[in-house]
Amino acid sequence: MTYTKFALTAALAISATFATAQVTTNRVAAEKDWSVFVAENPKECFAVTQPKETVNTRGGQVVSVTRSDIRFFVFYRPGANVKGQVAFTGGYPFAEGRGVTLDVDGSKFTLSAKGEWAWPASAEEDAKIVNAMKRGASATITAQSGRGTVTKDTFSLSGFTKAVTTAAQNCS
Repeated sequence: MTYTKFALTAALAISATFATAQVTTNRVAAEKDWSVFVAENPKECFAVTQPKETVNTRGGQVVSVTRSDIRFFVFYRPGANVKGQVAFTGGYPFAEGRGVTLDVDGSKFTLSAKGEWAWPASAEEDAKIVNAMKRGASATITAQSGRGTVTKDTFSLSGFTKAVTTAAQNCS
C-alpha cells in the first residue's frame, strides 16, 4: 500500500475516532492549546488542536462561510507502525488538484488533499513537519474549496511538543 493510500485510510479512520472522542471522555491530557486522545481497537493516540484564527476569502474579499470541524492532528497507531503522522481536516471538500499549504513560522510544506482531508506525501515529510512544529510558535494552513473560497487557518503550537510526546508515549 502506498503512503498516500495509507494516509487516506488512516485519515478516514482518525475521522471516525475523533468523532468518538468528541462524545466520549478518552482525552488523556490537555497541553495548553493541544489535547491528547487515546482510543482502543485499534490502538490509536493523537494530539489535536483547533484554529485560533480563521479567515475565509473569495475574490480577495473576506466572506462568511459555513465549515464543519477544523482540526489539525498528529497521530500514532502502533498496530500499523504509524508514528507521528500529520493530518488536517478543513471542514469542507478541498478543490481537486490543488495543494494545501502548511507554513510553520516560515517553513513551508505542501500537503496532498482528498475530500476534506490533507496530509504530507511521506513519513519523512511528516517527521520534518513535526520537528518544525516543535520549534515553532504557530502554523498556518491555506487551502481552497471547490467553490473558490480560500481559507487560512492559524493554529497555536503552544503545548505541541508535550502533547505529541504524551501521544507517542501512550502508543509506544
